[in-house]
Amino acid sequence: MQAPELPLRDIHLPPAISWWPPAIGWWILALLIPLSLYLGYRLYKHLTRKTALKSAKTQLALLKQNEQLSKREKLVALSSLMRRTAISLYPRTDVASLTGEDWLNFLDNSIANRGFNSDTGWLLTHATYSPVVDTKYLGPLFNLCERWLNAQKEPKT
Repeated sequence: MQAPELPLRDIHLPPAISWWPPAIGWWILALLIPLSLYLGYRLYKHLTRKTALKSAKTQLALLKQNEQLSKREKLVALSSLMRRTAISLYPRTDVASLTGEDWLNFLDNSIANRGFNSDTGWLLTHATYSPVVDTKYLGPLFNLCERWLNAQKEPKT
């Protein structure tokens, strides 16, 4: 046969691939990206919460054993440590503005065994401004703050 006699047709191209529906890989990717972002956020919150509590417990132990600080300096450092820890665990708007009795009530309400709204707890708020510091409650105050730190489990954000 000769070339002109053959019934050949031109090359037929397949139709263009439609963009919808996407392949299964795109569906999996669409599920994995938001899921991994959510899990990453939860992991970050979990790690920073644990870091705040762990750091506060370590600082409390160091403060308790530090013999170079005066008793007034220890009280100021303890008050600052408790406030920083509470701000990192609870919403800033709920904790940052509390002072005096409101601050002690907040600390009491966040643990089962209350004790901050007593002579021991008042030492935490009033001793930094008082000219005479009654330090017989300093040991119980450290124990009370340690119990408060141990009772904190989840951030309240």
